[in-house]
Amino acid sequence: MRPRTPPKAKAHEIPLTLTPEETALVRSLMIYEDASVLALNKPSGLSSQGGRAQVHTLDEMLWAFARPGKSRPRLIHRLDRDTSGVILTAKTKPAAAFLGKAMMGRRLAKTYLAIVAPGAPQPPQGRIEAPLRRDMQGREAYMRICEADHPDAEAASTGYRTLASTETAALVELKPRTGRMHQLRVHLATIGRPIAGDARYGGALVLGGHAVPRLMLHAAALVFPHPEGGEKRVEAPVPQDMAELLAALELQQVTSGERNVSAATVV
Repeated sequence: MRPRTPPKAKAHEIPLTLTPEETALVRSLMIYEDASVLALNKPSGLSSQGGRAQVHTLDEMLWAFARPGKSRPRLIHRLDRDTSGVILTAKTKPAAAFLGKAMMGRRLAKTYLAIVAPGAPQPPQGRIEAPLRRDMQGREAYMRICEADHPDAEAASTGYRTLASTETAALVELKPRTGRMHQLRVHLATIGRPIAGDARYGGALVLGGHAVPRLMLHAAALVFPHPEGGEKRVEAPVPQDMAELLAALELQQVTSGERNVSAATVV
């Protein structure tokens, strides 16, 4: 009887050798750490996982945090390549299982900031309830609004609130209840306010004479049940390129108590 060939190690189990620059970069992204979790402030342009380019993804760069002989932290969720902001990882298997169940149970509350155009959504505050379906065009995946009874329909719900606006653009806060691919981008485009820099879904590439450097979508905060009990909130500051565009457009964020807006549901 021929001896069985030992199974090959899965790619994600093989430690990667990172350059000193990559190690320094990913360590500089850390915004919170304890015994169970690690939260990072992902920059725009870095793929969370599964990138096609011959560069390491954030998931692969997490080997910088692995102890000798141990696995790297595990991603709990993803962000689009061009979206910046909070991304959560688990440092242990029990923490990964706990947070995975919490995410499936929609117990992770995410808050995003986006620059949209032209001007504020109408009404300036509301909820978008619009099912989505995946549409493949070659190797590229798009998400499309569809009827709820479409065989590929996925329910999608996004709350939004205008924080500041001019005739040119607006800063909006987004609180998704669901986590579909490209959900925020498609939902805002559906109400005629695509996210600035989003060429795929009709976003403006120039606003008020100012070039938009990338997709102006930032995961600003994440609230999650902690594996060791209680609840934790992690925040990521607005990146410099987004802050500079907000200043150039004279969009100053205001608190909810300073703005009286009407709410509606957009279907």
